[in-house]
Amino acid sequence: MTEAFSMTRKPGMNQWEEVQKLDVGFQEQVANLYKNLPMELRHVLATWIESQDWETASTHEPVAVVLNSSLLTELEKQYSHHHSLLHRHMLRRIKEQLQETYKGSPLSMARDIATILSEEKRIIAMAGEMEQGSQEMCKQSSPVPERHKHIDSQVAITSFRLQRLDQEIKGMVDMQDDFDSRYRKVFSGDLANGDPECQKQETVELQMIFNELDSKRKEVLAEMMAVIIDIDVLMKSVLALELKDWKRRQQLACIGGPSSTELDQLQNWFTITAQSLFQIKRQLDKLSELGSKVTYVNDPVTQQKAQLEEQVIHLISHLIKSSFVVELQPCMSNLSQRPLIIKTMTHFSSKVRLLVRLPEVDYQLKVKISFDKDCPPQGSRHFTMLGKDEKVMDVEPSNGCLSAEFKCLELKSVNGMKGHEVRQTHNPSEGFLTVTEELHAISYQAQFCMQGLTMDLETSSLPLVVISNGIQMASGWASVMWYNMLTDEPKNLSFFSSPSSSSWSQLSEVLHWQFSSSVGLGLNREQLSMLGNKLLGPQTSYNDCQVSLAMFCKEHLPKRTFSFWTWLDSILDLIKKHLQPLWMDGFIMGFVTKESEKSLLEGREVGTFLLRFSESHLGGITFTWVDNCSEGRVKLSSVVPYTKSRLPMPFANIVCEYKLIIDGVLIEPLKFLYPRTPVEEAFGKHCITPLVEGNASALTFPYVHSDLLPISILPTTKLTDSPHPVMPAGSPWSPNLENILDDLLNDNEMCNL
Repeated sequence: MTEAFSMTRKPGMNQWEEVQKLDVGFQEQVANLYKNLPMELRHVLATWIESQDWETASTHEPVAVVLNSSLLTELEKQYSHHHSLLHRHMLRRIKEQLQETYKGSPLSMARDIATILSEEKRIIAMAGEMEQGSQEMCKQSSPVPERHKHIDSQVAITSFRLQRLDQEIKGMVDMQDDFDSRYRKVFSGDLANGDPECQKQETVELQMIFNELDSKRKEVLAEMMAVIIDIDVLMKSVLALELKDWKRRQQLACIGGPSSTELDQLQNWFTITAQSLFQIKRQLDKLSELGSKVTYVNDPVTQQKAQLEEQVIHLISHLIKSSFVVELQPCMSNLSQRPLIIKTMTHFSSKVRLLVRLPEVDYQLKVKISFDKDCPPQGSRHFTMLGKDEKVMDVEPSNGCLSAEFKCLELKSVNGMKGHEVRQTHNPSEGFLTVTEELHAISYQAQFCMQGLTMDLETSSLPLVVISNGIQMASGWASVMWYNMLTDEPKNLSFFSSPSSSSWSQLSEVLHWQFSSSVGLGLNREQLSMLGNKLLGPQTSYNDCQVSLAMFCKEHLPKRTFSFWTWLDSILDLIKKHLQPLWMDGFIMGFVTKESEKSLLEGREVGTFLLRFSESHLGGITFTWVDNCSEGRVKLSSVVPYTKSRLPMPFANIVCEYKLIIDGVLIEPLKFLYPRTPVEEAFGKHCITPLVEGNASALTFPYVHSDLLPISILPTTKLTDSPHPVMPAGSPWSPNLENILDDLLNDNEMCNL
């Protein structure tokens, strides 16, 4: 421990100076050591205390007695050398506290000092080790933790300055009590024998005390003003930006972004700042109390107190109001990954939180929730909200914050508009808005009361979309994505009257998020390039290309009856419900054009296949395989896409068990997943094993066991370079099909085609 301490000691610094250079967190650990011994004594006699052998004195009473006497002598020297009334008053109080605490037990005092010095060394060494570790990691650390560390330091320094102000004001109280006592003696005739010289001396000393009291009031008020200014800067330049940054991260997280929406750190800063402001308010009240007892012409307390209090109350009000936030945006319980889209007559929930955690707050803080408090334009749909619209904020045991969560809320249409109706905007030239472009908001109101301050709090959800049936879900989510991708405005309900375009680089990132958040694995560069090609056509670079909302989710793709987003969303739904394990393992190439498919499979051996999503069927997946190679030409075949309605068994089973009958010949066309992974190795673990005979025998009735076998029947075809569409079973029987099925049934008791 001694060696570690010596490594952290700065040249020319004593131990107490090292303590004062520590971060506030470590300083607080040191402060907790001084429960019996006055910290002022440690400060005043720092060098002398560190030069004595307290370890020996803690176990040898004669040595402790000598050191105790020497310590009191050092205090007397300090008392005689200082002419400041406040300093001498502090020294007198230290001496009285020592005599009261240890009551003639120098051994106890020696033990306390020895323990404190040892613990200080330990804390300094620990701080040094952490500082060294931080420096080593500095190059690897992100700028965000550094910024947070700076804010931690700012709020902690403010708290430390206010603690010192408390001590200064406490000293002023003692000084003023002393002044008041002397004043009464001088002007009440209680001085000994009414001696004029004695009275003159007392009057001179009284004037000195008064002058120092006036000076101290000015110093305290000046420091208080400086702290208030620093808090104002902290709130405007730091906390406001951090809160804005958090709100933006919450927006992006709502549409699948990987942003952190943790609030505990922000709550800590808001709470400490609020505590500091309320502490200043109490200090001003204390100064006002002192001023009412002793006041005079040009009293700085009388002159400045009202202005300072007004500033503090303004800062408190602004801080508390901004700390009232929506922690969980409105979201349906069955669609947690798609918040801000609400279906009528379907339960949804939301949660608000107060970032200021103060034990003195009136815990009957009621929050009332309302829908479309600021009414949208006339002619739009109107809703009433069902469910409990008022809740009392509760203290969360995990972090002590005040929050209110509204559950089981519902929206009900009150004007009978059809789900697919549109409304016209204020300006007819701007066109029409569909119901999924009509934005709404939920408002939350509460009243805050503390220490005589009362203020109204209000916050609002992000703009949300209301739908009346599931068909509108895809276009509704497109609106939610588009809004939160392109603007950080918290409540621009007219955004879709003239929506901005997006760059492809912005949009492609959000599309990547849709896959990573919904199905666990995002899109790679090649897949995004294929999507860019599908939406924008062939381009040298897609990043700077602009995409309008209409291109994204309204206009049909070429030669199709659906939009780009409708097509992509149907694929997301297919993966989530039927293909997620295969998608997570990277077995589905997915987004690949037919031209790319051909170039990938050329030169591969027969039976090599890949999985891709259909471009012509909504929510469809197909596999294309190398069917034959002859004279340098490759024949590719593709099965008609499987959609949700055509997946009677797990897709892995379909791939592993797929059979092809060509002119009565049974073949297994799928052998290697591109580039050359055996089909069983890739998909075997994802197959579901059918019910075994041992379990079947336990059934009451002697059913004949059956299996579903994926089979396609194909007549003889000519060799072709393009993928050949292969229909699944259901075509006319070929002449030898019954014999083939008989062979299959030897292994499978019954084949359902």
